[in-house]
Amino acid sequence: MTYFLAIIGGGPAGYTAAEKASKAGKDVVLFEQNAVGGTCLNVGCIPTKSLLYGAKQYYNATHAQKYGVTAENVTFDFAAMQKRKTIVVRKLVAGIKQRLNNEHCTLVSGFAKVVERQDDAVRIECNGETYEAENLMICTGSTNFVPPIPGIQDNEHVWDSTDALNATDLPQSIIIVGGGVIGLEFATLYHELGVPVTVIEALPSILPNLDPEVVSVLAEKYQKAGIKILTSTKVERIEGGKVTANEETFEADKILVSVGRRANLNGLEALNDIELNRGAIVIDDFCKTNLPNVYACGDVTGKIMLAHVAARQAEVAVGRMLKTIPLQRIAYNAIPSVVYTNPEIASVGITEAQAAEMNIAVEVRKLPMTFSGRFMAENEGETGLCKMIIDAKNHSVLGVHMIGNPCSEFVSAASFAVRMGYTTAEFQQVVFPHPTVSEILHEML
Repeated sequence: MTYFLAIIGGGPAGYTAAEKASKAGKDVVLFEQNAVGGTCLNVGCIPTKSLLYGAKQYYNATHAQKYGVTAENVTFDFAAMQKRKTIVVRKLVAGIKQRLNNEHCTLVSGFAKVVERQDDAVRIECNGETYEAENLMICTGSTNFVPPIPGIQDNEHVWDSTDALNATDLPQSIIIVGGGVIGLEFATLYHELGVPVTVIEALPSILPNLDPEVVSVLAEKYQKAGIKILTSTKVERIEGGKVTANEETFEADKILVSVGRRANLNGLEALNDIELNRGAIVIDDFCKTNLPNVYACGDVTGKIMLAHVAARQAEVAVGRMLKTIPLQRIAYNAIPSVVYTNPEIASVGITEAQAAEMNIAVEVRKLPMTFSGRFMAENEGETGLCKMIIDAKNHSVLGVHMIGNPCSEFVSAASFAVRMGYTTAEFQQVVFPHPTVSEILHEML
């Protein structure tokens, strides 16, 4: 049998593509080496958010007095949190499998390897069997990057994010190497559960890709709360539980290394003529590679390593293959991103600094989140911040950057404005429900 589409990798890109193509009546084979759902569902987005939510419940209970609530002898059960996390993941994995359960989709569990590619067919080997398809979609994702730090390998004190998520007990103390999104989310988790946390970041700021003014609000709060944040600090070596950085030594029970991820190209060796850039697969606006019948989506493309980007890339790629819908391009300028710290950070579009680099004249509007009545009612002691970047010439919304709970739940409204090129006058016509924190966007206009 020759399939219309073979997909390697069952993460957000892979399972989205399989669902879209199979529901359109095309025969699809989807290969996944581990569990369907990929890194995001099994050892990334969902497990971390499940644990973070449990930690937030404990944190809120122990800080409830500011809302007139007294709770005594509040405790938490980390093993129970882990058990709940596992249940959540299993349910979601089962849901994805159910969505793929149709006559046109074949799910194969195992390591898939491309063995031959021609312009009209691709052959893939898995579990000793060979599969043939007209088109190939590479959704092999990414893996944790292990920096070349002396002492990092084969060290029982060193964790990556997967180790941390699978741990049955909390560490007594932890050093987090890397002040990016993953590092700060784990810093939040451990801090709210009472674990002493030190974050070491080589760059001058944590969360370096986000708006510096928004990040400074989080950094100031976390440092006051007792999280030790060291920036412009490069780790030189690790010896057991000791980390030497900038000629100073820090010690902890565990050391979590989270300094980024790299595209996973395992099993693609036969595609030696595929175009790469800095170790990631190069794609066009429709996720097509330089090879006629090969597409790539998700982290393996090295663009924006977010699950919702991967899923959108898959939708566009399948639409291109089927030629049944108008050709669509991905609006990378309007991709929302969230850091699930406490408070949350949410952003979309360009920052003030990026506008300056692009020589775009902008107007910057800023308001504390306390201009929202709902925010005031539910975030005692917090101020938050909302920034809007506006094109000074045509008054279109170019970016929105926020810190304050629950900005993750309404950043999509800002994303829509950026995607559609709304001017402030057009965005002002959108009615936001009252009272909601989302009204802060209307207050900016």
